[in-house]
Amino acid sequence: MSQSDRIWTAALLVIGDEILSGRTHDKNIPQIASWLQVQGIRLREVRVVTDDLTAIGEALNVLRERNDYCFTTGGIGPTHDDITVDAVARALGLPVVIHPEAKQILEQYYATRGGLTDARLRMARVPEGAALIPNRMSGAPGIRIGNIFLMAGVPHITAGMLDALTGTLEGGAPLLSETIGCWVAESEVADMLREIEAAHGKCQIGSYPFFQEGKGGANFVIRSTDTEELQSAVDTLCDGLATAGYDFTPGGI
Repeated sequence: MSQSDRIWTAALLVIGDEILSGRTHDKNIPQIASWLQVQGIRLREVRVVTDDLTAIGEALNVLRERNDYCFTTGGIGPTHDDITVDAVARALGLPVVIHPEAKQILEQYYATRGGLTDARLRMARVPEGAALIPNRMSGAPGIRIGNIFLMAGVPHITAGMLDALTGTLEGGAPLLSETIGCWVAESEVADMLREIEAAHGKCQIGSYPFFQEGKGGANFVIRSTDTEELQSAVDTLCDGLATAGYDFTPGGI
C-alpha cells in the first residue's frame, strides 16, 4: 500500500458523567467525525467513559495505540471533577505541570473578568511536554501530546479548536480550500451554508465574520480533500449568493 492509499484512523474518547446519565446529549461526535472526514482521516471508534482516572486512562491507552490519532472531549475545565489532564498524564507516565504560555493566555483573558483564580489556573495544567491547541472562543486552550488531542466538552468551543487544527494533521489526502468573501451577515446565509454543507458530504464550510470600511461581512472557507466536490460546493454557494442578490468575491475579502 502506498502512502497515498493508506487509511489514517482516529478514535474519540468522550468523557463525562453527564453524558452517561443522559443529562447532556453529546454533539461532539458528529462534528468531530465530519471534521475528520474532511481532513482525510477516518473515525474508527468512539468510547464514552465516566469521570474516573482509571477508566479514562485504560480507554485512552487502548485507543491511542491502535489508531493514528486519539481525541478526547470533556474534563479540561476549572472544576475539581475536571480530571482528564490528570488521567492522561498518569496513563502516559508523565507529571502534570503548569504550561507557561497557557498561564499567560489565561491571565490576559481573565484580566477584565475577575482575574486568574486558582480554579481558573487549573486550565493551564498539562502533561509535561504537551503543546497547546488555540481556543479563540473562551481563552482556555486545548492540549496536544503525541497523537492525543484533549479538547473541550462544550461543542462550540470544540469547533474552534478543530478549526485551529484544520490542515495540520497528516492524513490520507491533501486538504484543499477555496474562499468566498461576501458583504453579508452570517445569520442571513446560515441556512444556505448548512444546506450546501449537508449536500456535499466531503466538504466543510467555515464562516469568518469581519468588519471593514464601516460595514460587516464574512469570508466563507470551503475545505475538502475531493477536488470535484470542492468545486461543486463553491459553485453552489456562488449561485446561491448571486440568486439572493449578495455582493461576493471569489478568493475572499
